[in-house]
Amino acid sequence: MNPKQIIIVGTIAIVITLSGGIWTDKANAGSKSPISPTQKVNIEVQDALLQLLGASSNDEVQEALYNGESLADIAKNNNRDVQHIIALQMAEMTEQLDSRLAQGSITLDQYQAQRSELAEIVTRSAYGLNGS
Repeated sequence: MNPKQIIIVGTIAIVITLSGGIWTDKANAGSKSPISPTQKVNIEVQDALLQLLGASSNDEVQEALYNGESLADIAKNNNRDVQHIIALQMAEMTEQLDSRLAQGSITLDQYQAQRSELAEIVTRSAYGLNGS
């Protein structure tokens, strides 16, 4: 696999995981807290991902992805189980799909189609495999 493809796929996976509630920020606009509930959840997810990867910072993960490693490679290099990373990403993406369905931004058919492909997409992404 081309290193650029690995970087793109890995980055997409991280962005999806870290931006779980980005579309709900308008609902939190009236919050008096400097950190909205969405940001707190994103920080917790980010911390969980770093912990599962065995990485100390986002920069460390981004550097590894830039150097052609996949999330699975990062986890393996840190004696971590990639299945936990896949489970975290599955949970986050499923939550996003559930939210989109509840908000009416996707139909039930779209939800079911996207949900049925989710495990394969997340797994391939974690291992740095492209769609071909």
